[in-house]
Amino acid sequence: MTLPVSSIKKAPAGNPPRLRRPNPVGGCPLTAALAAIGGKWKLIIVYWLAESAKHFAALRQAIPGISQKVLAQQLRELVNDGIVQRQPKGAIPAPVEYSLTDYGRSVMPLVDDVRLWGRAHMEREHT
Repeated sequence: MTLPVSSIKKAPAGNPPRLRRPNPVGGCPLTAALAAIGGKWKLIIVYWLAESAKHFAALRQAIPGISQKVLAQQLRELVNDGIVQRQPKGAIPAPVEYSLTDYGRSVMPLVDDVRLWGRAHMEREHT
């Protein structure tokens, strides 16, 4: 007995290669930066990864309020932009560790400046 072609399962082809998000305003360095590290969570993720490499669960614990889905999406975008690296540790299914790349470490002065500005802003609002 032969099965119809439509009923034969194919092996998964794997994930398609991820493309970087286009700069919404071509040639504008500010929008390019915001596309890579803007939003509610990305600088916070970078901040925690600067301390040390972390597993997904440790990042969730360090960042209260972020959902699993959003953390996964933000990490995927940071990996695609070369800011974070994803390193499987062990046999499949392997736990995965995330850390900053050298390029990702270049964002740290900006993270520190935003953190200092935020502290001053909070103090300003409480006076």
